[in-house]
Amino acid sequence: MSLLEELAQAVEYGKTADVAALIERGVAEGVSAQDMLSNGLIRGMKGLGVKFKNHQVFVPEVLIAARTLKKGSETLKHLLIDEKIEPIGKAVTATVKGDLHDVGKNLVRIMLEGVGFKVIDLGVDVSTDAIIDSIRVHTPDVLALSALLNTTLNQLANVIRDVGDAGLRGQVKIMVGGAPVDEEFAKRIGADAYADNAVAAAEVAKQLLETDQKVGGAKIVKESDDV
Repeated sequence: MSLLEELAQAVEYGKTADVAALIERGVAEGVSAQDMLSNGLIRGMKGLGVKFKNHQVFVPEVLIAARTLKKGSETLKHLLIDEKIEPIGKAVTATVKGDLHDVGKNLVRIMLEGVGFKVIDLGVDVSTDAIIDSIRVHTPDVLALSALLNTTLNQLANVIRDVGDAGLRGQVKIMVGGAPVDEEFAKRIGADAYADNAVAAAEVAKQLLETDQKVGGAKIVKESDDV
């Protein structure tokens, strides 16, 4: 098994100490930080994401792996800077007003950071005004919104409408997600993208940077897609 394969496996099983030791070994062997991130850490998280979608693992395992990925990414950060690896883009994450759930949002944040985004996390119960202010201040490429309650589902639509009314809709791609969100709803409210899990969300965010997708055409990643 190669070092990168061992890194991927260590992330998948949430072995933080092993990840640290393997990164140290990788540095000694001259493996690039970018390679360890993309083909080691993120590869492992993607593998776990597939198992999660197939109901072979559950949220606790995903959370442990995500924390391991985050620790590994932080360890590599100074090496990535030395290699002059710039963030691929900027994202703002938030759980909408009235909703205090943060597990899904936090997973998305970690995955976005893992694939190379600089992330500004606004937290939970975030008002539309705060989201609009963040777009103006940080000029993100992607806005990732989460709603976990049926009672806050329509707040996603309200945010998209108000961002448009503020004249900012053409400046940022808006992704939506959460347990009650589905493909039909994402299209109906004019979201640019929807994904049903954190691993897919990171891949979709990357794709949004590479396309000239028009507002209102939701990009959907389904469970059958290879993410």
